[in-house]
Amino acid sequence: MNQQISLLYPLDAFYAQAGLSLPPVCQLEGEDVPEPFKRLLVHQNDMTPTLEAFHGRQLSVRVLMRRQDGDTYARHVLLTLDGSHEPVEFGAIVIHLQHFPPAAREEILQERRPLGAILMAHHIPHTSHPLAFMAVTADDHMKAALRLNGTPTLYGRRNVLRDAQGNLLAEIVEILPPVEAP
Repeated sequence: MNQQISLLYPLDAFYAQAGLSLPPVCQLEGEDVPEPFKRLLVHQNDMTPTLEAFHGRQLSVRVLMRRQDGDTYARHVLLTLDGSHEPVEFGAIVIHLQHFPPAAREEILQERRPLGAILMAHHIPHTSHPLAFMAVTADDHMKAALRLNGTPTLYGRRNVLRDAQGNLLAEIVEILPPVEAP
């Protein structure tokens, strides 16, 4: 990975906005990510359907912070299991709205469903391109959002989504809480 790219971008911008220090993070090679996180992170698929298949339930989005500058919309989120509100992903995303059809743009801004579900529902061709994998030492902000105790190591990835023309749809950091195979 290019050293100019922050492993935690775009989450780092929300941490700065909230006056929080970034947690310790280190880059991993895909083969060094332990299971079941390797199965959940080390691939070129969207996280929404990957997590839905793993947990056997649909996901909802809970927005913790947001900002918008023209066609650039960013949000710091938790993805949760429908019905239980159990968090299954902690992260942040920058979405480049100008590359979405109007109906999808509107649904993104409604903040009800994860981007992956919206891409599928609107049949938007796209590709996923993981840039890096990481281990993160959970900080107080993560522990509170994910309802964790202790100081667990969490695993995640930096990812970008591109449309069929190669336009950048989204820049994402996806961090998973401790999980056991269902």
